[in-house]
Amino acid sequence: MSHSSLKSKIDELRKNDPKFEMLCKYLEEKPSIVVAFSGGVDSTFLVAVASVVSRRVMALTVRSPYIATWEIDEAVDLTKVLKLEHRILEAEIPETIKYNPSDRCYLCKHEIFSKIKVIAEREKYDVVCDGSNFDDLGDYRPGMRALKELEIESPLLNCQVTKAEIRAWSKKLELETWDKPPYACLLTRIPYDTLVEPEALKMIEKSEAFVIGLGIRAIRVRKHGDLARVEVDEKEMHKMLKPEIMSQISETLKSFGFNYVTLDLSGYKMGSFNDTLEKE
Repeated sequence: MSHSSLKSKIDELRKNDPKFEMLCKYLEEKPSIVVAFSGGVDSTFLVAVASVVSRRVMALTVRSPYIATWEIDEAVDLTKVLKLEHRILEAEIPETIKYNPSDRCYLCKHEIFSKIKVIAEREKYDVVCDGSNFDDLGDYRPGMRALKELEIESPLLNCQVTKAEIRAWSKKLELETWDKPPYACLLTRIPYDTLVEPEALKMIEKSEAFVIGLGIRAIRVRKHGDLARVEVDEKEMHKMLKPEIMSQISETLKSFGFNYVTLDLSGYKMGSFNDTLEKE
C-alpha cells in the first residue's frame, strides 16, 4: 500500500468516525514517536496511523529467543510495506525470568522498555508507545504496571479503543493484519515456575509454525514436560479432527522432541496458564 493511499483512507475514517478522529488527534499531539512493534494487529494499526498523523515515527521490534522468528520476519516485511524507519533490538532471556515467574511480563517489559527508552532519548524522540488496547484491562497483564512506571504511552488504551474496533478499522485501512490471530511470546506456552530453555522454545516455535502451515491459524502448543497440549480456536477445531491431519501433527511434533501430543478439547484460550494462578 502506498503512503498516499493509506493517508486517503485515514482521512476518510477521520471524517466519519469520531472515535477514530479522537485517536488521530491524540497521536498528532506526539510529534515524534517510537512504537514497540511486534507486527501484530494492535501495533501494526497503531504504527500505520501514527506514520500518517505524526511527523516522525520509528518502529522498534525486539528479537529474542522467546519471540517466534517468523513473527519478526513479518514485522520486518510490514515496515517495508509501510515505508517506516525500523530498528531491531537484540535481547536475550533476562536472568530475572529464566524460571518463568508469574510476574515475568512485568520484569521483561520493565527491562525491554527501559532499553527502548534509552534509544528514544538518544535519538530525540518525544515518546515511546505500545499497542495495549482497552480490552487488555480484562486479562491478567502485570506488564502494564511496568509500562505505567516507565511512563510508556498506550494511545489505544488511553482512547478506550477495543480490539474489535482495531480490527474493523484495520480492515478499512486495508492492513493485512486485520484478521491476524493474536500471538503472544513463547513464554506463555510454558507453565509458570518452569526453567525456560532455549531448546524448548524452539520446539514450541517449530511446532506452531508447522500447524499454521497446515492452514490452522489460531494455535497454541503448550509444553508440559515431554507432552504437547495443542489448543486450537473452536472455529478451526474441525480441521484438527481429520485423521490425516492428526497423524501429521502427532508425527511431526514428536520428531521435534515431544513424546506425547494431545488436543485440548476446550479449544484455544488466551493466557490459559493464568487459570492456575486463579486457582491458587
